[in-house]
Amino acid sequence: MSTHRSRREFFGLTGAGVAGLAAAPWLRATPVAFAPGADGADADLLVINAKVYTVDAAMPRAEAFVVKGARFLAVGSTADMKALAGKSTQTLDAKGMTIVPGFTDCHNHAGGTTLLYDVLVGNPFEVEFVTIKSIVEKLRAKAKDTPPGTWVEGYFFDDTKVQDKRELNVHDLDEVSKDHPVVVQHRGGHTSYYNSKALEMAGITKQTPNTAGGTYDRDELGDLNGRVTDQARGALNRIGKRQTFTPEQRQQRERDGAAFISKQFVRYGLTSVHHEGGSLSALQQIRARGELLHRVSYEANGQVLESMITSGIATGFGDEWIKFGATSEHTVAGSFSERTMAMSGPYSGMDPKYRGNITETQDDLNKWVERVHRAGIQVNCHANGDVAIDMMLTAVERAQKLAPRADARPKITHCTLINDGLIRRIAALGAVPAPFTSYAYYNADKFHFYGEELMKRCMAFRTFLDAGIHVAAGSDFSPGPFAPLMGIQGMVTRTGWNGETWGANQRVSVDEALRINTLNGAYASREEAIKGSITPGKLADFVVLADDLHTVDAGKIKDIQIVRTVVGGATVYQA
Repeated sequence: MSTHRSRREFFGLTGAGVAGLAAAPWLRATPVAFAPGADGADADLLVINAKVYTVDAAMPRAEAFVVKGARFLAVGSTADMKALAGKSTQTLDAKGMTIVPGFTDCHNHAGGTTLLYDVLVGNPFEVEFVTIKSIVEKLRAKAKDTPPGTWVEGYFFDDTKVQDKRELNVHDLDEVSKDHPVVVQHRGGHTSYYNSKALEMAGITKQTPNTAGGTYDRDELGDLNGRVTDQARGALNRIGKRQTFTPEQRQQRERDGAAFISKQFVRYGLTSVHHEGGSLSALQQIRARGELLHRVSYEANGQVLESMITSGIATGFGDEWIKFGATSEHTVAGSFSERTMAMSGPYSGMDPKYRGNITETQDDLNKWVERVHRAGIQVNCHANGDVAIDMMLTAVERAQKLAPRADARPKITHCTLINDGLIRRIAALGAVPAPFTSYAYYNADKFHFYGEELMKRCMAFRTFLDAGIHVAAGSDFSPGPFAPLMGIQGMVTRTGWNGETWGANQRVSVDEALRINTLNGAYASREEAIKGSITPGKLADFVVLADDLHTVDAGKIKDIQIVRTVVGGATVYQA
């Protein structure tokens, strides 16, 4: 007897369906949800016996679903979903494991080439303490194979993840080489550490004044200590030689890096990632080769953004795998983790008084935002401190007044330090903040630089939700690890790897954190109609977890194993 039934026939099977739900007391849901016009014949995948958290208010819980043609066909009980399976349907018995929608990272620098080819002096993915000696040794080995006068570079340094309990300095890097310019890039992206050779080649001395939007830092004796911040690094970027590649070599590196990072994303349960620029051609090429495993919201800058504006390409152009999203983050001011963000009050314990770095004037920002906004492209600015957030909101409010556009959803990357006035303006504009997620766990060792009172207003997920704002999740990788479960744990507990809790008033529930990392992420890229929840008709992107993040110890959420990651109904990672 055939098991294929039409949608009309299926809804007649109420007895078995209701009985199936009654046997699963944890479910509080409508018995069955169906995609409009759906028919169960030839379903591709049947998933049964799961604890499904759908992030769909119409049916928050389920235990089974059916996938057909890369989309969710129906969601409900195991008994009802089994009735939709045909002879060719693949069945996945979850055996009580937890399933959630695929996670979305709304701010990621997706630097696969750096991970593959460059010197990594810190751990990109987890909390790990290194020694200054290990950093020097890695760079010294690189210097041996590098011609004099050519840069020796290290990546993923974190100043609070050092066993020596101090920052790198010029003397450490002088031990690497006196013939090469040497630089170590802080993983935060706004500060770099240089040796004497690099400073000398750039003509920077202890008498060199700080630049607008950047500093040449000094030790207690007034001598250069090698740390340079934000815009001041421009003088060093213009000197020295760097390794060169042929166009073919460059393309190969970009393809390899894009494929490598895609594997890492799905290993951690990410099915959609907002890419901050990068090689669009490399993404298309690995997609053609079947190596693009996650969906991309491509956030353009530079020549690509200019081409979009002049060619009339607006946000949303593309397909379900690669689509133009907001702009890449347009930097307004400095960094939170590196203590250069622009604040209305001074940093404590710093003399002379320091309020962070502003990297652009209000007039220039106004012009850039207006031009992008008029082109129908979603504006996205990097704004950490309250000063920078105010500047961005001012620019967007002005653009909306000059060229009103409904539901523009300007995106505020980081949006770290807020106040009541900023919250009102963000809500009025319908702006989408994307604060740091993994920072609450990974970077708790930096929060004492700001203090508890200020941390009550940082990464303010609770405040955003209470104001009805569609706050999303942004790891800011490379600056922060991109593991979504690490982010969720930090959002729920506000407790770091070191056991310190900061800004507990900003905690959110597990369900809220899950929505921020899934459905709100889809909203940020204007894709909530096609993904972000386990809803009939949406793309079948989901993650199978070994444990239920609602019931495990909240301090162990980050340790839950990702058992399987599925994109469009196809398994792209399996533990």
